[in-house]
Amino acid sequence: MKKFTFYLATALLMIFLMPNQLKAGAEDDQVAYAAIEAVETEEAIEIIDTEEAIDAESEALISRLEEINEMDKSDLTRSERRELRKEVREIEKTLILNSGGVYLSVGALILVIVLLVLLL
Repeated sequence: MKKFTFYLATALLMIFLMPNQLKAGAEDDQVAYAAIEAVETEEAIEIIDTEEAIDAESEALISRLEEINEMDKSDLTRSERRELRKEVREIEKTLILNSGGVYLSVGALILVIVLLVLLL
């Protein structure tokens, strides 16, 4: 069993240490590099714009939650309170979706699995 784990760890290390991309063309292709940089900068600008829009939307939703919490709910009817609860739930779901999360790459996930196998 120890040999198997040693061979598996060695094989995984060889896979992770291999270069990600092999270049088959000339390295002096300036037009291709300029096109790649232009596309990457346009995508980066779009990502920044969407992140700013999400941040603005999140701030608006948070301010709406604060307004709802500060409201005097004693004089509301039952149906109005129910609608407010539904609205709060929807806002909270939207905020959770906008907040993002922790993302693990495939390599990190495989590394964790290998470490668990070796330690257990």
